[in-house]
Amino acid sequence: QVQLVESGGGLVQPGGSLRLSCAASGFTFYDSAMSWVRQAPGKGLEWVSSISFAGGSTNYVDSVKGRFTISRDNPKNTLYLQMNDLKPEDTAVYYCAKIPNYYWRGSYDYRGQGTQVTVSS
Repeated sequence: QVQLVESGGGLVQPGGSLRLSCAASGFTFYDSAMSWVRQAPGKGLEWVSSISFAGGSTNYVDSVKGRFTISRDNPKNTLYLQMNDLKPEDTAVYYCAKIPNYYWRGSYDYRGQGTQVTVSS
């Protein structure tokens, strides 16, 4: 079955950086588009970024453009999110998600347990 395990979250000061990782198993990773989504305290799930199955196409929510970079290593079945210049409003639980296609913005039925990112001084 689909298994996604996120790691790399933590507490960071504003302006700092973190790199999230997502180890994938149970499906053909190199054939699957992937997303990062997040959930801030008291709010719903928010799409953050997507990457095509080969990594050639990426997309971001406006609030993170220029600060976050999504990437993937298909031989290692791993998805990444490099987050720079973090802001308090980036505080959330971050999930990686397997999506049906690169343009997907629907429900995220296949996602991991999440990793907490807290941006605070």
